[in-house]
Amino acid sequence: MSDPSPKYRSRLVAGSRLYYGWWVVLAGTLGAMMTFPGQTTGVSVFLDSIIDELGLTRSGVSVLYLAGTLVGSLTLPFSGRFVDRRGPRTAVIVFATAFALACLWMGLTTGAVMLFIGFTLVRALGQGALSLVSAHVIAIWFVRRRGFAIGLLGIGTAVSSAVFPVALEALIGGIGWRTSYAALGLLVAVTILPVGALVYRDRPETYGLRPDGFAAVDEGGPDTGAAPEIDYTLPQARRTITFWLYVTGLTLASTFGTGLVFHHFSILADGGIGRGDAALAFVWFGVASAAANLATGALIRTVAPRFLLATMLLALGAGLLLAGFVPGPEVILAYGLLLGARNGMFGSLNNNVFAYYFGRKHLGSVKGLATTALVVGSAVGPLIMATGYDLLGSYTATMIASAVLPLVLAVVAPFLRLRRADGTVA
Repeated sequence: MSDPSPKYRSRLVAGSRLYYGWWVVLAGTLGAMMTFPGQTTGVSVFLDSIIDELGLTRSGVSVLYLAGTLVGSLTLPFSGRFVDRRGPRTAVIVFATAFALACLWMGLTTGAVMLFIGFTLVRALGQGALSLVSAHVIAIWFVRRRGFAIGLLGIGTAVSSAVFPVALEALIGGIGWRTSYAALGLLVAVTILPVGALVYRDRPETYGLRPDGFAAVDEGGPDTGAAPEIDYTLPQARRTITFWLYVTGLTLASTFGTGLVFHHFSILADGGIGRGDAALAFVWFGVASAAANLATGALIRTVAPRFLLATMLLALGAGLLLAGFVPGPEVILAYGLLLGARNGMFGSLNNNVFAYYFGRKHLGSVKGLATTALVVGSAVGPLIMATGYDLLGSYTATMIASAVLPLVLAVVAPFLRLRRADGTVA
């Protein structure tokens, strides 16, 4: 299954009896799981311990998180271009090494300045760069089956969201939050760093293969086996309403979804729910996230993505309204499922739609700019909710106001006719 003149040769790729892209899916899923220490879900578990030990206010930490995330987001366009130019393999080695050291830094934090630097590093490298390259490497190995492949990645991230918070609660109780954060850095170093260096590879065409595992022409496979693609450059993508619709919708989901997760324990405490039960909400979060991610990936080539975007925004709006009126432990199931559905659909759409509409050739650059907006949104969300709580003494009014924009866009999105590069409406 090789092209007469492939750009690169690899014994690992050539020797795989299974289409090598499926090994990439496994490695990319592990990479996405290992971003947990830089994701809001991960940071939120440490939040109360950090506030108590460093003597900072909730709003103060939210401001530091905002500033660190904003500064970290400035690196993402460069990270995207680095992936395009140097390839996923070199990128994952650089990103994973730096991220492991960033987790160690978080464990050594002693004050506001160090915490700001730590937030900047874990957000830029974990939630940003490592997440970007792990989804990117899967997206470039698949076209027709991309939705399903990304859905498998989503299952992995959902499992980490369900398991890690509960495990971390126990770990922090046993060895403290500092050692626990350093331990997460060690976990990154011994998992995705060697696995990514071994498995991550550039586009299948550079090894004489076709996306999705279709046979190469010289082996008698049909030349039309792989789906035709028209690739947008970043400037071309920026000039389309399609780009900005998905950036806006996903940024709203990132902003308010991150705010809910960042203050998760505090929001549920307002409803009389203890930390143990609040941590269990992440189990339902993980179940719903996995199911929603896989379902969205399976539907994305048969259902216009704008309808899926609207569904995600409806789940977000409903979750925000429910968070504003937490009556007690009986809401944990519904709340966890809504947050998980939003998270799973967000992950699948974010990792699918930019390649779906704009092709693979310049995906790193296109996705890098989009990810910058999402990371900025994730920085602002926690501060919005913390400020509302500090000013009003309750999350209710802030949650109701926050639900307005997602619900409005959910109504508008289905009526927009979006064209792909090949002229089809989707």
